[in-house]
Amino acid sequence: MSKENFLSSSIGKKLIMGGTGLFLISFLVVHASINACIFANDGGELFNTAAGFMAHNIVIRIMEIGLFAGLILHIVQALVLTLANNKARPVKYAVQNGGANSSWYSRSMGILGSLLLLFLVVHLANFWVPTKVAVFNHEEHNTFAGLKEVFANPMFVAIYLVGVISLAYHLLHGFQSAFQTMGLNHKKYTPMIKNLGIAFSIIVPLLFAAMPISMYLGIIK
Repeated sequence: MSKENFLSSSIGKKLIMGGTGLFLISFLVVHASINACIFANDGGELFNTAAGFMAHNIVIRIMEIGLFAGLILHIVQALVLTLANNKARPVKYAVQNGGANSSWYSRSMGILGSLLLLFLVVHLANFWVPTKVAVFNHEEHNTFAGLKEVFANPMFVAIYLVGVISLAYHLLHGFQSAFQTMGLNHKKYTPMIKNLGIAFSIIVPLLFAAMPISMYLGIIK
């Protein structure tokens, strides 16, 4: 089988899905770490320093291209696999364990992914676009002030929390699924990966959720 045929095969598509999923998981670790700077509660100084570094560092900006490429590829592959699986049989794309397939969130990855996509559009429009406009115009951008303005609105706080909840359930299934798809499925390591996935699916979304809640309640000033 040629490389092109392999990548377009069912197995190839699943490997692309798993690989891009792991890449996006690594991005979440970086993003959550940057967001955690806000809890220094120093008027946004540490957070703005970290955000400024991410916005102006040439290496990070190049990696952003890979991030968006991975995100788009992940979404496209998810749509392709969901349509193919729904046409063939009601079995989702990666987890082989029957108990995992019985969970509602493993059967609802399409819905959860759609909610995440809608949240991502709102998130990029509110935070990523203003930052990039400032960088393009060689202007300073106070990202912390932008956060305070957005999260003073309860509607955006609610949208953010819905997105974070969707992310939590998406990770709860997708974390272990990505590792299994890449062939890391062993009786010795699978339980450890599963537990790590559960912890990751709780801790990272909680960090993301704590930011809008803390800012809306005035805990972060």
